[in-house]
Amino acid sequence: MTDAEPLLSPTPDDVAQLARVLVGCVSEGASVGWVSTPPADDAEAWWAGFLADPQTRTWVVRDDAREIVGTASLVLAGQENGRHRAEVVKVLVHPDARRRDHARTLLLAVEQGARAEGRSLLVLDTNEGSDAERLYAGAGYVRVGAIPAFSRQTGGNLHPTVLYYRQLG
Repeated sequence: MTDAEPLLSPTPDDVAQLARVLVGCVSEGASVGWVSTPPADDAEAWWAGFLADPQTRTWVVRDDAREIVGTASLVLAGQENGRHRAEVVKVLVHPDARRRDHARTLLLAVEQGARAEGRSLLVLDTNEGSDAERLYAGAGYVRVGAIPAFSRQTGGNLHPTVLYYRQLG
């Protein structure tokens, strides 16, 4: 049994577990800001800073041993004319925990959290042709288009990204 829960006051153990998920995903080729797998210390420092951002909300999914195996975040738009929207970011499931509906659980938690924050429009981007693209399309996100050569991948080549949105009802 898994459950998504808000990570509002992370402990040092939570940051280390989040870093483990990030490192595992990047080592498998996830394009989430790194071109090569970051050392655990760098990943922990990144998470500590990211979680401190007051415009960011983060959820996790844990396994039966209560270890974090996935995470997803929402960055709330702060502009006065954008307070109805947020960006879905860092939807990550550790490679050892994939294909167990954790990503879908996280997306549902993010959408519920967005509604609680009064957000009615979600936007996100992901690598074209990725498993994540199929996840978002299957969850009701609408593809807007692709931007060629948007991000550098772990092999060094530039890869297109696709933009999605979802209106929450």
